[in-house]
Amino acid sequence: MQLFNTLSAEERAELIEQSGKQRLTLSFYAYAHILDPKQFRDSLFLAWNPLEVLGRIYVAKEGINAQLSLPADNFYTFKDHLDTIDFLKDIRLNVAVEHDDLSFLKLTIKVRDKIVADGLDDATFDVMNKGIHLGASDFNKMLDDPNTIVVDFRNHYESEIGHFRNAVTPDVETFRESLPIIENQLADYKEDKNLLMYCTGGIRCEKASAFFKHKGFKNVYQLEGGIIEYTRQVKAEGLESKFIGKNFVFDARLGERITDDIVAQCHQCGKPCDNHTNCANEACHLLFIQCDDCMEAMHNTCSTECLEIIQLPEDKQKELRRGIMKGNMIFRKGKSEKLAFKKSGELTDVALAVAPKVKTAPRQRIKKVLIGKGEHYYPKAGVGQFTIENGELAIGDRILIVGPSTGEEQLVVEALRVNGQEGTVAVAGDKVTFNLPFRIRLSDKLYKLPN
Repeated sequence: MQLFNTLSAEERAELIEQSGKQRLTLSFYAYAHILDPKQFRDSLFLAWNPLEVLGRIYVAKEGINAQLSLPADNFYTFKDHLDTIDFLKDIRLNVAVEHDDLSFLKLTIKVRDKIVADGLDDATFDVMNKGIHLGASDFNKMLDDPNTIVVDFRNHYESEIGHFRNAVTPDVETFRESLPIIENQLADYKEDKNLLMYCTGGIRCEKASAFFKHKGFKNVYQLEGGIIEYTRQVKAEGLESKFIGKNFVFDARLGERITDDIVAQCHQCGKPCDNHTNCANEACHLLFIQCDDCMEAMHNTCSTECLEIIQLPEDKQKELRRGIMKGNMIFRKGKSEKLAFKKSGELTDVALAVAPKVKTAPRQRIKKVLIGKGEHYYPKAGVGQFTIENGELAIGDRILIVGPSTGEEQLVVEALRVNGQEGTVAVAGDKVTFNLPFRIRLSDKLYKLPN
């Protein structure tokens, strides 16, 4: 019985591209009493895997928190399955503002102690005594009330690229950090102010609103469905969006545009920009904001040190990574002395630039065959090295090289060196080098195109 992924992210991406199916990205959560989270987790995997559901789902005794994607054709079958579960029947699904077929590349369902790491002892207060939920129209009206304090319960790297006007935006890396900070900051306003809170999809406010009512705040309100549902209602009802910029999301998109306002800067050059990326150095992976010019110049890295490291052979990079703690020890969320233009805490409500309008033409899928991956680039010689893993590569073949910082580059192979010798054909297992008018980076994908 298969209860785990068997395909790599690369294999899954290739299958998604070849399928030609449009995928929907969505999220939902529910607090409920689950007696056996492990059994519930396994039942979800068995039901969702055949529907080609991919995503990150957390299950605990207190409920479920799900962020996922699935083929649009399977949406109603998926919804029908949710309706067979009592506490998920007719649940609101927060459908993404912008879609990306590759937002998730595997199905991960994990059993956790909590569905959101809040650091709270739920036994010490009534978690069901929550704040009043407001739709977009009522939320906008309360924002205009001078007696209202609006608080962003997301983290600094989320609020930096987009937030509600005049919001308190705590300079924190985790949700649990924000609770005591906000409590202390607003201690003098428990009786006479409206505490209006929001987050991405609503789940953090569910617990936070109950916690703040327990702490003595009299007038507690929360945005129903978070920024995602707010945006849907704003569009459907023709309302003014008082949220400006981008909404950070925890999938491969790293953000979806809500308004055309750019309120953040490239962390490396200071140019108006709100595109997040992760440093390409596998031993860094720092999350930061990087404009297209800096991405090209720095090859998707956050510093000259990391730029030098990614040019090393893979075995040398592995040596440097050996012994380094993984996880949150290295994958920092946008806090580094390397980032000269990082802003957090008190943020501007003034747009620094307007995002250009992007006309999206119908995507034409290229028939391509994955045959290898990038290994190294020799800048002085202008030569890229690849390992052939499938099929063969010959002089005269049209190829496509794809990577996060490389983008998509097509060319015709005019000369080859196979395993260090001049040659005309390379097969699986061979290492090949040929001249390139651009840099590649480790693990760029090499595809063969029809001639």
